Amino acid sequence: MTTDELRQGEVLANGISFATLEAGPEDGPLVLCLHGFPDTAWTWRYLLPELGVAGFRAVAPFMRGYAPTSLAPDGRYPMGALVADVVALHQALGGRSDAALVGHDWGAPATYGAAALAPERFRRIVCGAVPPTLSFMQTLFTYRQLKKSWYMFFFQSPLADGVVGANDMEFVEELWADWSPGYDGWFDLARVKEAIGSPDRLTAALAYYRSMFDLSQEIPGLEAEQAAAMQPVPQPTLYYHGADDGCVGAEAVTPAILDYVGPGSRLLLVDDAGHFAHVEHPEVVNPKIVDWLSL
Repeated sequence: MTTDELRQGEVLANGISFATLEAGPEDGPLVLCLHGFPDTAWTWRYLLPELGVAGFRAVAPFMRGYAPTSLAPDGRYPMGALVADVVALHQALGGRSDAALVGHDWGAPATYGAAALAPERFRRIVCGAVPPTLSFMQTLFTYRQLKKSWYMFFFQSPLADGVVGANDMEFVEELWADWSPGYDGWFDLARVKEAIGSPDRLTAALAYYRSMFDLSQEIPGLEAEQAAAMQPVPQPTLYYHGADDGCVGAEAVTPAILDYVGPGSRLLLVDDAGHFAHVEHPEVVNPKIVDWLSL
């Protein structure tokens, strides 16, 4: 299967119209693949077909706010809403108990949260680039990681919208260059600009970060979903991380991660890869994911 053969669809869940990319039989076990910032569902373009060949129904939604998925009706993008989105997508796509989750960057905490909130829905999980929240918090506020995480604090400024969007989103191009050194992300960057290149879409993407520090953005009634992302997950988890990640340093990948995920979990450090290891070295990462989800 080629990229052109990925099925494009639409799923209504949690009040959002999600655009999706999909591969595999529609009656296969569901695998939801969740992207982060600044990327799109297209970064799963290598994994989806391989999952499909293995018999899974692999679905990658464009996350809320990322075109062509709709903007949040209330303009809010807190973690509780992301977790609720994942659970609602699972239900809308059949609600079977043999489903799995794959999450990268922002998709990772959304995965951890959904897996902890509704363990009966998801059998196994895979996450990349962002360790379990409680584990990551142990390294986030070190000097070394704070230097890498400066952008999160810059995004709190109202100046960020104009700066990030300027010069055909040169800021985002530089982030990719810093986070995945040596990788030519031209295809991915073009898709990012399509998804968040307009002012309203860019504001939505930055709102993910602003919600981290603004408790007023949390949505009443989603307290359990909001809290779930801070909880350990019971499912067996494969965690992968690029050894040269310029966004979240590889020093965050310690055995302590295994304290926050289910028995039998594994760590995969990908050599010569940065933040987007699954598109930089799909020949390494994807077979590991398919094998893990096939157990």
